[in-house]
Amino acid sequence: MTFDTTTIAYYAAICGALAALAPRMRAPGMRVIVGALVGVAAATLFPALRSALGF
Repeated sequence: MTFDTTTIAYYAAICGALAALAPRMRAPGMRVIVGALVGVAAATLFPALRSALGF
């Protein structure tokens, strides 16, 4: 099994930022919605970012 360090670093940064902000959102439903939106945005933007960086 090979690991793609670029992908791992990208999603680690996104998840870390979301985790830092999540405690400020008290409603669990809001955390789920924001998490889903961030996940969709991250997955959508990653291929373009990766291409721009030359990976």
